[in-house]
Amino acid sequence: MLTIYGIKNCSTMKKAFTWLDENKIKYQFHNYKTDGLSAEQLQTILKLVDWQSLLNTRGTTWRKLDESVRANVDNEQAAMKLMLDNPSIIKRPLIIKGKHVLLGFSNESYSQFFKQQQ
Repeated sequence: MLTIYGIKNCSTMKKAFTWLDENKIKYQFHNYKTDGLSAEQLQTILKLVDWQSLLNTRGTTWRKLDESVRANVDNEQAAMKLMLDNPSIIKRPLIIKGKHVLLGFSNESYSQFFKQQQ
C-alpha cells in the first residue's frame, strides 16, 4: 500500500486524490495537520528524497517566513527543523510506495509512476 502525505485542503492534494480514486489506486493518507510529523518519520523520508526537493520554496508558507529564516536554511538539519516546525512547507503531495517517491502532481507523472510500479 502506498502512503500519500500532505494537507487535506490543498488544491494540488485534491487533484492527486481524484486521480488516485479514478484510477482505483488504494492509498493511506497522512495529514500533516492532524497526524503530525515526527523527526523519525522525516528522517525516513529524507533517506528517499533530498531535503532540497522536499522543501517547498515556492509556496505561501515559505514566502511568509522572515528573510533571515529563509537565508539560514542551507543544510539538511536546518531544513528538518523548519519542516518539523512548519509541515505545510513540505512539497505536496508526497507519495511513498516502498522505496519509491513521487513529489508534486501532474497527470503525466502519476501515470508514469504507477505504470512503473506494476
